[in-house]
Amino acid sequence: MNATNDLRNQVLKLSALVDYGPGAVVSRTLLDHPAGTLTVFAFDEGQGLSEHTAPYDATVEVVEGAGEFTVGGQVHTVREGELLIMPAGVPHSVRARERFKMLLIMIRSRPGG
Repeated sequence: MNATNDLRNQVLKLSALVDYGPGAVVSRTLLDHPAGTLTVFAFDEGQGLSEHTAPYDATVEVVEGAGEFTVGGQVHTVREGELLIMPAGVPHSVRARERFKMLLIMIRSRPGG
């Protein structure tokens, strides 16, 4: 395991775990385990992640503001308190029309499963 494990067994306020950076996307890994990862992101207005794919389903929960997610060509606006599950292997991107924070949950499937 790594140094992020000191966050286990604590009540955490997700929006307080990462600060906005001017003109930046800031991230903080909360848990990095062979079974998956939890990462909190803060996107400044106008920032984003270019189109990419992931080998596993990726779930995002917006914890502050709203983000624009394009998944397989379909645009979704996800607001605070909402989830979006992006399917494995489908191209997706993220854009911040306004500042927002999100939790990314990656659960790795077992080989062959």
